[in-house]
Amino acid sequence: MPDPRPEPEAADAPRPVRRHDPDRRNRIIDACLDVIAEVGVAGVSHRKVAAAADVPLGSMTYHFDGMDQLLHEAFSRFAQEFSDRFRARMTAARTPEQARLVVAEQMLRESLRDQRELILTQELYTLAARVPRYRTITNAWMAASRAALELHFDPVTARLLDASVEGLSLHRALDTEPHDPAVVHAAIDRILSGANPA
Repeated sequence: MPDPRPEPEAADAPRPVRRHDPDRRNRIIDACLDVIAEVGVAGVSHRKVAAAADVPLGSMTYHFDGMDQLLHEAFSRFAQEFSDRFRARMTAARTPEQARLVVAEQMLRESLRDQRELILTQELYTLAARVPRYRTITNAWMAASRAALELHFDPVTARLLDASVEGLSLHRALDTEPHDPAVVHAAIDRILSGANPA
């Protein structure tokens, strides 16, 4: 005789167990960044990250000593990926003019190229302003940016360009009015007018 009991709802079905899951730790770190972008550092919890990563809650304490370690590793990954992307573009430039165009493109399109990156960057800066331990990440990020710029420009010019990339990119992201690309090109030209050869 057929079982008269109704089939269980899909939501009640047990979640498949990943018995071999070597990427779990990386997936947790990526999920942490997604959660930060959604709710900010203040809203992050082990439960939210575990749900976003689709892992058991116990995996959080298995892979990380606490939320501070997870946040530090997540922000370190974010900053490193951002730095690597910029370094690759500066390395590909073969002439001073190509390097200048890379810097302009970084200000106009690449830096804070979407809302997620804008939020993650500002959350990291705010955390670093409050907790000195996170300044190692921001300091390393700034040093990597300047090193990439120094492939083509002298150290003082690299520092000025780095500050301009940071500032003008943030203005562009937060302004409520359209940004004029000519302002970016003018800023770069004024900085480079006093530059020394790299």
